[in-house]
Amino acid sequence: MKKFRSLFRFAHPYRKYLFGSIIFNILYSALSIFSVITMLPILKILFKLDTSTPIPVQPVYSGDISTFFDYAKNMLYYSIQQKMQTIGAENVLLWLCIITGFAFLVRNLFRYFGSYLMVNYRVGVTKDLRSLIYHKFLELPAAFFTEQRKGDMMSRISNDVGAVEGNIMATFVDVINAPFMIIASLATLFFLDARLTLFTLIIFPIMGFLISFVGKSLKKQATRAQEELGNLFSLVEETLKSNKIIKIFNADIILKKRFQSTTDYWAQQSLEMSRRRELASPVSEFLGSITILLLTWFAGVNIIRGYNDDPATFLAFIGVFYQILDPAKKISGAYTSIQSGLASWVRLEEVLHYEIKIFEPEDAKEISTFTNNIEFKNVGFQYENDVKAPVLKNFNLHIEKGKTVALVGQSGSGKTTVANLLARFYDPTDGSIFMDGEDIRHYKVKSYRSQIGMVTQDSVLFNDTISNNILMGKPDASMDEIIAAAKIANAHDFILELPQGYNTNIGDDGGRISGGQKQRISIARAVLKNPPIMILDEATSALDTQSEKLVQDALEKMMASRTSLVIAHRLSTIQKAHLILVMEKGKIVEQGTHEELLAKKGQYSKLVDLQNFS
Repeated sequence: MKKFRSLFRFAHPYRKYLFGSIIFNILYSALSIFSVITMLPILKILFKLDTSTPIPVQPVYSGDISTFFDYAKNMLYYSIQQKMQTIGAENVLLWLCIITGFAFLVRNLFRYFGSYLMVNYRVGVTKDLRSLIYHKFLELPAAFFTEQRKGDMMSRISNDVGAVEGNIMATFVDVINAPFMIIASLATLFFLDARLTLFTLIIFPIMGFLISFVGKSLKKQATRAQEELGNLFSLVEETLKSNKIIKIFNADIILKKRFQSTTDYWAQQSLEMSRRRELASPVSEFLGSITILLLTWFAGVNIIRGYNDDPATFLAFIGVFYQILDPAKKISGAYTSIQSGLASWVRLEEVLHYEIKIFEPEDAKEISTFTNNIEFKNVGFQYENDVKAPVLKNFNLHIEKGKTVALVGQSGSGKTTVANLLARFYDPTDGSIFMDGEDIRHYKVKSYRSQIGMVTQDSVLFNDTISNNILMGKPDASMDEIIAAAKIANAHDFILELPQGYNTNIGDDGGRISGGQKQRISIARAVLKNPPIMILDEATSALDTQSEKLVQDALEKMMASRTSLVIAHRLSTIQKAHLILVMEKGKIVEQGTHEELLAKKGQYSKLVDLQNFS
């Protein structure tokens, strides 16, 4: 029940559609019973059971609840017989057929309106749920995406949300309406034949118990199937991303086997789940047929023994009883569907309830300008649940405003971790980072990050136009500002050569332009944002010599008068840095200017010699 409450809070804005659908479905249920009841006097006329002398005295209700159904039935027959005596049996039959036909028409209109409103409810809730998951993706820290597979996240926002819609939201109205239909039908059955109804109540719960038994193991199998579908999406995402590597290494055979294994396991779990789900309908239909046969036997015995001599009432009884079978089947189907849908909802809750580890205190401060310095004080960092040694240990660094600090060292020495901590993708596990004397954890995250720009080794661009990619740095910028930023990034000339200039779509991940061009657009985006602090994470390491020269020139223009933290493998790009730190295993082993470090003949000098030799 707790899980249902957490899910149906999304239904609050759409409750008017839900309540409207429930009302129309209840009216549909009531008219379904009414349309069957109106058939009773029609059957009596056809079987010539109402041609006898009419009841001479109008029935009187004694006030005893046990006689209410008999009173209501006799009152109905009395009224019809009176009309037959007045206007004739043929006219009564005509009017009864017209009333019954009109009831069938209205009940199906109510059914349509109920379904129409339910669609609004389902689509609205699904839209909000999917939007909330996407917004959560945007809020989640970088650590989440290092722990989780992207394909699995795609599966959750598409398949799991769809499963919640189809298996839970779609059956919710059935869960509400079906009990009403069953109760109303049972009341009508008492009206028609109390003895036969009591017999029904003895055997009917047995059917419900047997049907519910089918759905008990669905949730576990649905969870396995959805998890494996997430693995499948991850594999597809990796295949699309790594297509060139797969082809050059002829790795298609390996991936085919991996994909086949994944799909086989998913198919196995899905088949088991589907078999059990599909078993519910035939089981309920079979048990319903058995119930009808038992009722026929019981009623036949009563008619043969003379306890009941009204076959028309029995036929109407069977008709109303069939009205119970459909909602009973819906309840059994809803139970099995909900078990499957709950497995998907649990997976969605894992994302929605994921703890955002970048905390923002309630009294967090705004920061509008950077004025003095950045300082790392005894900073240590270790990834959660990582048994390896800390990535950073007792790291200290002082960066004055307007200065450029470069980090060099072997892979795994902690350079990128320093940049991630400064950008608050993570928070230190030890020590603190200060900006203008204030712990950066005391600032509002968005306000703090507005002071920082970043250019990474892998140019992250979107499947959009060049102008829109640059505009991400400043969404309200004018076209003149975009062009000015592109000129600083040495990108303006090549952009003008493209078919549609700044309106050219660069494709998925910028695949329609070269690596150097992608990097210069990334720089233009950072320039347009115009932050006082810039982080450059190996921004030129993946470029050829000519592109590197253009990008390096753009970087130097961008870094002018800015505070910069530069991570570099190519040491030739950081010779003008005000301070160079040489890192090894999370610690600073050397620091100084390019000339000072060369004079020391230490680790930095060896790195320079190795690159010059190569």
